[in-house]
Amino acid sequence: MDDARTQTDAPDDRRVQEPPVDEAERGPSLAEKRTFWAEDRTLLANERTFAGWLRTGMASLAVAIGLRAVFGAFDPTWVAKLVATIFIALAIVVFWVARREACRTLGRMERHTARPLDSSRITFLANGLSVGAVAVGVVLWLL
Repeated sequence: MDDARTQTDAPDDRRVQEPPVDEAERGPSLAEKRTFWAEDRTLLANERTFAGWLRTGMASLAVAIGLRAVFGAFDPTWVAKLVATIFIALAIVVFWVARREACRTLGRMERHTARPLDSSRITFLANGLSVGAVAVGVVLWLL
C-alpha cells in the first residue's frame, strides 16, 4: 500500500509540456472583456438617448397640433399657424441634432456583441419624422 502511495506522489518526469499559447489564440482578457461590455452598454445607451430625442421632437409636433386645436378660431389665424410652424421647425431641428449626435457616437465606439441601430437606419428615422413634420405643417396651414 505504501508503494502505491509513493508511486503516485512521486514527480512524473514524463509529463508532457504544453506548448506556449499565443496571446491571439487565448482571446481577450477579463479587462478587455469588461471594456467591450462597457462599449456595448454605451452603444445601447446611445440608442435610448436617440429615442429620447425623437420623443422630444414628437412632443414638439404635438404642441404644434395642439395649438391649432386650441387656437382654431383665433383671429388672425396666421399668428397661431406661425407659432405652430415654429414648433414644427423645432421638431425638425431636434430630429437632426439627434441623428448627428447618435451617428457621431456610433462612429467613436466599436461594437462587440450588441447590435445597435446603424447610421443608415438612424438617418432613415430622422428623414421620415422630418417629412412627417413638414406634412403636419402643410396641413396646419391649409386648415
